[in-house]
Amino acid sequence: MKPDLLLAGADGLGITLTEAQQSAFARYFHALADWNQRVNLTSVDGWEQVQTVHFLDSLSVAAALPPQVLDGGRILDVGSGAGFPGLPLRIAFPRLRVAVLESVGKKAAFLRAVVDLLGLHDAEVLHGRAEDLAHRPELREAFDAVLARGLAAMPVLAELTLPLARIGGVVIAQKKGDIAAEVDEAAEAVRLLGGGPLDTRWLRLPGLPDERALVSAPKIAPTPDQYPRRPGMPRKRPLGRRAALRAG
Repeated sequence: MKPDLLLAGADGLGITLTEAQQSAFARYFHALADWNQRVNLTSVDGWEQVQTVHFLDSLSVAAALPPQVLDGGRILDVGSGAGFPGLPLRIAFPRLRVAVLESVGKKAAFLRAVVDLLGLHDAEVLHGRAEDLAHRPELREAFDAVLARGLAAMPVLAELTLPLARIGGVVIAQKKGDIAAEVDEAAEAVRLLGGGPLDTRWLRLPGLPDERALVSAPKIAPTPDQYPRRPGMPRKRPLGRRAALRAG
């Protein structure tokens, strides 16, 4: 099973995949298809679709990651689900130090199985909620880049990710569609949480019908100790413009 669609798309991103890496992606797919019969991991499970919708989409994050991060930085994928985008990035960039965070036990078990299957022994699987783990001293403000794909609206996503990024690091959210209002609404919350101005980069990827956006925010100041709030609160009461202005 040669990943022709993935190879073509990766080449367009300036990423060359070796035979060993191509084999790893094929084995990843087979594990995904097998586990997906028992655990609800994804509605997209055909070989051609997985190459583009999951693998290539994950690799596109490299376009927003600084070269020094790709060459040995420490990244965290929050709400990783079936491992996207963290594990495909680790396959393509073997010097990356990757951690994937997932709150659902069965999905975390799948992530551990894939890590073992592919021999990614330096990849770390964290089982828990970002609201809790972001207050652990060894994880708080510890990552060069914190990634999130389909996690939440930007104001919520900011609270779940920025506390985990180190000062000088970056948060990158994968988005699509009309996100202008969502990004605008998140700007003050991002500032409150220690982030800098939001930047949106649009990409057109082969095999995908619509553009994808990489929304990034640099971490420029410490996140106040009270954030993130207790589990469930970021989604229940998002830090919108008014809340951020009150807190600021």
